[in-house]
Amino acid sequence: MLIGSAVACLVAITFTALVFEMKVERAIILAPVIVLSFGALAGLIVLWSRIAWESLRHRRHPWRIVAGGVLAFALLLVLSFFIGPLPHE
Repeated sequence: MLIGSAVACLVAITFTALVFEMKVERAIILAPVIVLSFGALAGLIVLWSRIAWESLRHRRHPWRIVAGGVLAFALLLVLSFFIGPLPHE
């Protein structure tokens, strides 16, 4: 379990360094903040997933709701690629 946690921390630090184009040494210095941020993000994902799951369980047609949400997300994704950035004034 300890090895898995260490690997997860190293992956989080490396991922952050790559995404934000910073040196790995700087990311290692910021490791506590990075690891806590990833943990908070994981906790929020678990929390909202459980909320959504419990809410969908009590609906009459849960798969229609899921399909509508996926369709809306796909539409926004496609429109964001075709429309592009808005012009600045």
